[in-house]
Amino acid sequence: MHSYSENTPPVTAPVALEASAVSWGAIIAGAIAAAILSLILLLLGTGFGFSAISPWSGEGISATTFGVTTVLWVTFVSLAASALGGYLAGRLRSRWTTTHVDEIYFRDTAHGFLAWAVSTLITVTLLTSAVTGVISGGVKAGAAIAGGAVATAATAGAAAVASDEEVAGGSGYLWDSLFRSEPGNDLSADDRAALADARTQVARIFVNAIRNDSLPENDARYIAGVIAEYTDVNQQEAERRVRDAYASLQEAEVAAKEAADTAAKATAYASLWLFISLLIGAFIASFAATFGGRQRDRAVIR
Repeated sequence: MHSYSENTPPVTAPVALEASAVSWGAIIAGAIAAAILSLILLLLGTGFGFSAISPWSGEGISATTFGVTTVLWVTFVSLAASALGGYLAGRLRSRWTTTHVDEIYFRDTAHGFLAWAVSTLITVTLLTSAVTGVISGGVKAGAAIAGGAVATAATAGAAAVASDEEVAGGSGYLWDSLFRSEPGNDLSADDRAALADARTQVARIFVNAIRNDSLPENDARYIAGVIAEYTDVNQQEAERRVRDAYASLQEAEVAAKEAADTAAKATAYASLWLFISLLIGAFIASFAATFGGRQRDRAVIR
């Protein structure tokens, strides 16, 4: 019969080492897959968006429709990529055999959230140009609800927002209409030079009137006198032209302000919705990781 001395260590069964609580390989794999899927879907959506736009009036989708569909597509891309990344992070993570089920649920949720966070970071840092192109296109299209009002404001109200150098040119359609005369009223070279200076001065007066939201009566009479001097119209007709031009500039300014307000609201709404979609994406990634983790634990080698 074999005997043991007091110094003989007791024989113990080997203890299996528990896997790490964080499987970074699975998290990075899920994040990369989510980022790649985001890029592919964004490029696909960009191609579909450009194919739906037409330079011809009455053709293709409207600006509002394009803006709404773009935001919805970006939302779908975010949610689909989050689901894929979370599922892969949960399915590829290490198997915890000696961990309580509640702790496993928490770890799977954390793996999905981390995969979503890393994927978002990769997308922001490496895919900025693609994401910005699509989102800005949607925001600009959504801001174009004003439609033709923006184009009208940009054309008729250019002088109201122009720099001094642009005003000095005085070559806009508005100034041409103010100093329009009947055919055959030829001017000498000196008169043309003086007319150019007069147009510049009149343009500056109008710009100042729009900025101050008021055209003084003496300025209106002065402009009418300048118009009458260089054209074949009388003082009354010149004053009518001045009133019409100032009213046109005021309407253009109102349209420009409305377009700017619409653009600001569209940008705010789009940003808020995309922020909400990101939060929903984090939840979906966590849920998908939990589902993938359950599938991973049920896998049996046959």
